[in-house]
Formats: sequence, structure tokens, C-alpha cells
Amino acid sequence: MKRVEIFKTNVNKYREAQQIIVTLLQLFSSYKVNFDLDDEERILRIESSQSDIEIGGIVKQMLDWGYQCERIE
Repeated sequence: MKRVEIFKTNVNKYREAQQIIVTLLQLFSSYKVNFDLDDEERILRIESSQSDIEIGGIVKQMLDWGYQCERIE
């Protein structure tokens, strides 16, 4: 079963987004991760087909890196 979580962020540079994606994939290797920086909410999209998405872990990691990150329900 595929699970998808969407987060509002303040990431606004393509290069930053790419670095975040690489690092998140190192931490959460079973996820698919991408950004939509054209959206006004700078969407971070996480998809997993194998396990539940660690929402708290994603948010904490983003905050630790100095970015805003809020799950959109």
C-alpha cells in the first residue's frame, strides 16, 4: 500500500532542495522524496510503499537543518 505525506516548507532554492533530498534518502532509504518549489507552499512530498512515513522524524530533521516544515493534512 502506497503512503504519501505532504509538507509545507520554506525551502526556496533548487540546490537546497536537492541537498535535502539526498540527505533524507540517506536517512530514509525506502522513501521517494521530491519538492515542488513552484507551489507557494514549497511542497515537500514523501512517498513510501513499504512502511509508514516517519512524520515526526521528517519534521524534526528539517527543523534541525533550520527550515520550516509542517505536515499538510
